[in-house]
Amino acid sequence: MTEVEAIIKTVLKTGGYRLGSKSTLKSLQKGEAKAVIVASNCPEDVLEKIKSYDVKILVYDGTNMELGALCGKPFSVAAMAVTEEI
Repeated sequence: MTEVEAIIKTVLKTGGYRLGSKSTLKSLQKGEAKAVIVASNCPEDVLEKIKSYDVKILVYDGTNMELGALCGKPFSVAAMAVTEEI
């Protein structure tokens, strides 16, 4: 298990996250996000918006479908905000 996968599993248990590009960007705008995890194939426009904020960005080695599956969701997840200290 990679460090990013371990962080994902931890925040999934504690509930300190927001899934999806729109929710991630909202968390960034509100200053709630402590870090952002993006899938390896996160759309470039979304990644550029995330990079415009002063936040730690972690790249998950898998695709957005694999990130969604890791989060227990039947849909793709390109980005997720971590709203607690990691």
